[in-house]
Amino acid sequence: METTNLKNTFLLGASLNILHQESREWMDAVEFWKDETRFFENLLHKKKPLDEDKALHAQLILSLKNVSLDLLDELEDDVKDHEKLLARLMKEEKGISDWEYRESHSKLKKRINKVQQDFNSFKKLVFTYVKSL
Repeated sequence: METTNLKNTFLLGASLNILHQESREWMDAVEFWKDETRFFENLLHKKKPLDEDKALHAQLILSLKNVSLDLLDELEDDVKDHEKLLARLMKEEKGISDWEYRESHSKLKKRINKVQQDFNSFKKLVFTYVKSL
């Protein structure tokens, strides 16, 4: 956890170009997560589980809701809005501060990290389920 805090501190002191690059990486990650979510939704609803796998299958479906397409669409919209805030900052628009952008970046980074953790937890369940087949 301490390493993450050091990285956040470094990034928040980084140039706006570096923060912009990180936002672009988030957009790519969210797009990939959306593709994965569609794949897993199709996979989980394609076949009925065997009786002995029903509990794990139900847990998978519940866990997938933590990374729903609606959540990912919202996250994608928020990253786009964040990039628009950067554009306004770069144009030196009145009422927009560097600090405001960096604060927004920090909050968005925490949300991205939470979704990544939720997705990783979901994938671990999928691997457990597949091993049982």
